Amino acid sequence: MTPTPPATPSPATRFFALLARFGLDWFLLALLAVVALAYLAPAIGSKASPVPWEAVTSLGVALIFFLYGLRLSPEKLRLGMRNWRLHALVQLSTFALFPLLGLALRPWLGGAGSDEALWISIFYLCTLPSTVSTSVVMVSIAGGNMPAAIFNASISSLLGIVLTPLWVSAVLHTGSGGGSVGGLVLDLTLQVLAPVVLGVALHGRYGAWAERHKAGLRRFDQIIILLMVYTSFCESFARDVFRSYGWTELLGLAAGMVALFLLVYGLITALSRLLGFSPEDRLTAVFCGSKKSLVHGTVLAKVLFAGSAVTGTLLLPLMLYHALQIVLASSLAQSQGRRHAAATVAG
Repeated sequence: MTPTPPATPSPATRFFALLARFGLDWFLLALLAVVALAYLAPAIGSKASPVPWEAVTSLGVALIFFLYGLRLSPEKLRLGMRNWRLHALVQLSTFALFPLLGLALRPWLGGAGSDEALWISIFYLCTLPSTVSTSVVMVSIAGGNMPAAIFNASISSLLGIVLTPLWVSAVLHTGSGGGSVGGLVLDLTLQVLAPVVLGVALHGRYGAWAERHKAGLRRFDQIIILLMVYTSFCESFARDVFRSYGWTELLGLAAGMVALFLLVYGLITALSRLLGFSPEDRLTAVFCGSKKSLVHGTVLAKVLFAGSAVTGTLLLPLMLYHALQIVLASSLAQSQGRRHAAATVAG
């Protein structure tokens, strides 16, 4: 009997195999594609669009945390909360390391005029809490410690309501203005805490199903991240936040935000190794400790800088950092996830 010749791989299969040889995959290409689409047609994904993107992404985030909860046994969650060294590193990175780096920039950007406004906006970015959904999604993709990630991302949001105004008031001498940030607490409860609690409560009944389908759930995580990147860039382009800056200035600021992210990422990685963290804890530390929240930044800016002359450009570094951190962290998480999976198979 004549042996059946092996099937010839399709052009798409060969293309993705070639990308994999260089550490690339479909997700990175999709990230670049949604940014390009946002540039070409920003109105589609902005708040002016008839599509309720904010509601869609909010529902997606809530589903993500519900599904994470399904995979979390109550015992694992309790053990994750006891890892105080990991929690201390993440929170100190968010609320001490970042602000100190922002202060270190003052001699170069602390002069009068536009440089002063730019430094204020960068320092404000450095005082903000970590993201919740993005941090946890990246830890999941990379194969890190999920219970610790959920705990740190959630507690960071609560601490930020107190610590961000303290930093801003102490360094920039800006009053709190008396505004309310109760909406942040409500969003945190509805999108994170309640879905996780519900998922954990149903772990005994549906936890095994969630484990069996974790590959598909990971793809769902990636789709939500793509939507978040797309709507973030659409809103930036639609609001024309880059109008008052030339291309040279924008590229320089973007490069500075990339450098800030990579510097913090590298420092947290080094500290995690020095402290003898496990690979899973190191991944949790770097992906939770290197993020900044656009949601918190936007809401708190209305309270902390009410009537200030810098509010027009205050959010530009934050919007750039927010978008770039997702792109950079997504690529790094994909790479770390492949390494983690390979190490698990080899072990």
